[in-house]
Amino acid sequence: MRGLYDYFWTHALMSDEHHDEILKNCNFSSMASTSQKCEESMNAADGDRGNVFFYDIYAPLCGSNSTAPSISSFDPCSFDYVSTYLNTPEVQKAFHANVTGVPGPWESCNYYILFHWNDEPETVLPVMEELMASGIRVWIYSGDTDGRVPVTATRYSVNKLSSSVKTPWYPWYYHSEVGGYAVQYQNLTFVTIRGAGHFVPSYQPERALTFFSSFLDGKLPPTQS
Repeated sequence: MRGLYDYFWTHALMSDEHHDEILKNCNFSSMASTSQKCEESMNAADGDRGNVFFYDIYAPLCGSNSTAPSISSFDPCSFDYVSTYLNTPEVQKAFHANVTGVPGPWESCNYYILFHWNDEPETVLPVMEELMASGIRVWIYSGDTDGRVPVTATRYSVNKLSSSVKTPWYPWYYHSEVGGYAVQYQNLTFVTIRGAGHFVPSYQPERALTFFSSFLDGKLPPTQS
């Protein structure tokens, strides 16, 4: 959670005062039971952010009619399109889906289940360590405009794995532009995708294909186009 709020603070989405309060009132070593002061501090910080699309902090909002340029080609109304499609009777019939309307309309993501998942582990780091010890190639990637799983939080988690650096941090390229950044550890590779939100291929499909192709080829992302 600290990585989440540090990301917002370093991207000018919250005030210094509320960031300081979070660091003072929240115990990030265990978020299983947060204090009332911590909850109040986080709520205040969330209010600083305003109405920003959580999954891409620089994207326009759906229905805003904004003419501001976006750093990606992602359509912020994609969730609405998916919901409309999934609730079309012909589509549900083709899927052999429950068409009774109970428990409710179909959605692109069931947020009720997400926020009422009672056996969620506090960390997946032990799983990562097990995978790394198995000898298989492990890559972790992160879009750098994602506010849901921010790159800052990912970097904190990677650092906790305490794996020594094999190839230092460097910019990788697609069509003569920086596509992101990469660092290779002894048994782990961390890659960022520049200008990508939570659903990386939806925001930066060409850059996503480049880094994923590198993974399949067993190579690091290219240092030049």
